[in-house]
Amino acid sequence: MTAPGASLTRVVELMARLRGPEGCPWHREQTHESLAPYAVEEAHETREAIAEGDPDHLAEELGDLLWQVVVHAQLASEAGQFDIDDVVSTLEAKVLRRHPHVFDPAVPNVATAAEVYPIYRAAKARERAEQARDTQ
Repeated sequence: MTAPGASLTRVVELMARLRGPEGCPWHREQTHESLAPYAVEEAHETREAIAEGDPDHLAEELGDLLWQVVVHAQLASEAGQFDIDDVVSTLEAKVLRRHPHVFDPAVPNVATAAEVYPIYRAAKARERAEQARDTQ
């Protein structure tokens, strides 16, 4: 069994090659703006696959949705803005912040999903307040 993330590394390498000088002309011409409709389309197709209840179709559509993340991260990396590791690190930090009842030993765990909602809302409110302070 391969380590989690090994497949993602290969996909990131595929995208870099497609955008490289010996890669695909279509991919080299794309921008965040030109690709935005595809991200929305893939999200809708993922929702449809969930509704169908077909795990194979869902796996395929989740792959297409992930591809959108990989492509946009590659474009940003080329522009010196961020890369796939930054995307993953940002996600990880957000998950940790929004689940203190699981990851922060100082916060008691909860027993029901209903108890999670106020914790999540409070975490989002703190994030919004911090973002507002950062933009001032």
